[in-house]
Amino acid sequence: MSVKLYVGNLSFSTTEQDLQDQFSQYGQVSSASLITDRETGRSRGFGFVELDSKEAAQTAIEGLNGKDLDGRALTVNEAKPREDRGGSRGGGRGGFGGGGSRY
Repeated sequence: MSVKLYVGNLSFSTTEQDLQDQFSQYGQVSSASLITDRETGRSRGFGFVELDSKEAAQTAIEGLNGKDLDGRALTVNEAKPREDRGGSRGGGRGGFGGGGSRY
Protein backbone atom coordinates (compact mmCIF):
# COMPACT_ATOMS: atom_id res chain seq x y z
CA MET A 1 0.00 0.00 0.00
CA SER A 2 1.53 3.30 -1.05
CA VAL A 3 1.53 6.37 1.18
CA LYS A 4 1.47 9.96 -0.04
CA LEU A 5 3.60 12.50 1.83
CA TYR A 6 3.30 16.28 1.82
CA VAL A 7 6.63 18.07 1.42
CA GLY A 8 6.60 21.77 2.22
CA ASN A 9 8.95 24.74 2.53
CA LEU A 10 10.71 23.81 -0.69
CA SER A 11 13.05 26.18 -2.45
CA PHE A 12 11.75 27.43 -5.80
CA SER A 13 14.86 25.85 -7.36
CA THR A 14 14.04 22.33 -6.09
CA THR A 15 13.05 19.92 -8.87
CA GLU A 16 10.95 16.77 -8.94
CA GLN A 17 14.17 14.84 -9.53
CA ASP A 18 15.62 16.36 -6.32
CA LEU A 19 12.59 15.06 -4.39
CA GLN A 20 12.90 11.65 -6.03
CA ASP A 21 16.59 11.48 -5.07
CA GLN A 22 16.03 12.54 -1.44
CA PHE A 23 13.13 10.17 -0.77
CA SER A 24 14.53 7.16 -2.64
CA GLN A 25 16.96 6.69 0.27
CA TYR A 26 13.97 5.55 2.34
CA GLY A 27 12.09 3.32 -0.08
CA GLN A 28 10.65 2.89 -3.55
CA VAL A 29 9.27 6.22 -4.80
CA SER A 30 6.08 5.74 -6.84
CA SER A 31 5.79 9.41 -7.75
CA ALA A 32 7.21 12.82 -6.91
CA SER A 33 5.46 15.99 -7.98
CA LEU A 34 5.85 19.71 -7.38
CA ILE A 35 2.79 21.93 -7.30
CA THR A 36 3.14 24.85 -9.69
CA ASP A 37 1.27 28.08 -10.25
CA ARG A 38 -1.19 27.69 -13.14
CA GLU A 39 -0.35 31.03 -14.71
CA THR A 40 3.40 31.32 -14.24
CA GLY A 41 4.42 27.65 -14.07
CA ARG A 42 6.66 28.51 -11.09
CA SER A 43 6.85 26.20 -8.10
CA ARG A 44 4.53 27.07 -5.22
CA GLY A 45 7.04 25.73 -2.69
CA PHE A 46 5.44 22.39 -1.91
CA GLY A 47 4.85 19.01 -3.43
CA PHE A 48 3.95 15.38 -2.84
CA VAL A 49 5.94 12.17 -2.80
CA GLU A 50 4.38 8.73 -2.85
CA LEU A 51 6.32 5.88 -1.24
CA ASP A 52 5.56 2.18 -1.60
CA SER A 53 4.99 1.34 2.08
CA LYS A 54 3.84 2.78 5.39
CA GLU A 55 7.19 1.87 6.96
CA ALA A 56 9.18 3.66 4.26
CA ALA A 57 6.95 6.72 4.62
CA GLN A 58 7.39 6.83 8.40
CA THR A 59 11.17 6.46 8.09
CA ALA A 60 11.25 9.25 5.47
CA ILE A 61 9.24 11.56 7.73
CA GLU A 62 11.62 10.90 10.63
CA GLY A 63 14.69 11.30 8.42
CA LEU A 64 13.71 14.32 6.33
CA ASN A 65 11.36 16.48 8.40
CA GLY A 66 13.43 19.55 9.34
CA LYS A 67 16.35 18.49 7.11
CA ASP A 68 17.94 21.14 4.91
CA LEU A 69 17.37 20.89 1.15
CA ASP A 70 18.54 23.73 -1.09
CA GLY A 71 18.87 26.04 1.92
CA ARG A 72 15.37 25.37 3.32
CA ALA A 73 14.28 23.20 6.28
CA LEU A 74 11.77 20.70 4.86
CA THR A 75 8.35 20.05 6.33
CA VAL A 76 7.44 16.41 5.73
CA ASN A 77 4.28 14.68 6.95
CA GLU A 78 1.59 12.33 5.74
CA ALA A 79 -0.66 14.06 3.22
CA LYS A 80 -4.24 14.62 4.26
CA PRO A 81 -7.02 13.64 1.86
CA ARG A 82 -8.07 16.42 -0.45
CA GLU A 83 -11.12 18.31 0.78
CA ASP A 84 -14.13 18.78 -1.46
CA ARG A 85 -14.07 22.50 -2.14
CA GLY A 86 -17.44 22.53 -3.88
CA GLY A 87 -16.91 22.61 -7.61
CA SER A 88 -20.15 24.47 -8.37
CA ARG A 89 -19.74 28.15 -9.14
CA GLY A 90 -23.41 28.90 -9.66
CA GLY A 91 -24.03 30.06 -6.12
CA GLY A 92 -27.14 27.90 -5.90
CA ARG A 93 -29.42 30.41 -7.68
CA GLY A 94 -29.95 28.69 -10.97
CA GLY A 95 -28.67 30.16 -14.19
CA PHE A 96 -29.70 33.80 -14.03
CA GLY A 97 -28.78 35.07 -10.58
CA GLY A 98 -32.41 35.76 -9.71
CA GLY A 99 -33.40 38.59 -7.46
CA GLY A 100 -36.38 40.22 -9.16
CA SER A 101 -39.79 39.24 -10.40
CA ARG A 102 -40.16 38.45 -14.08
CA TYR A 103 -43.78 39.47 -14.38
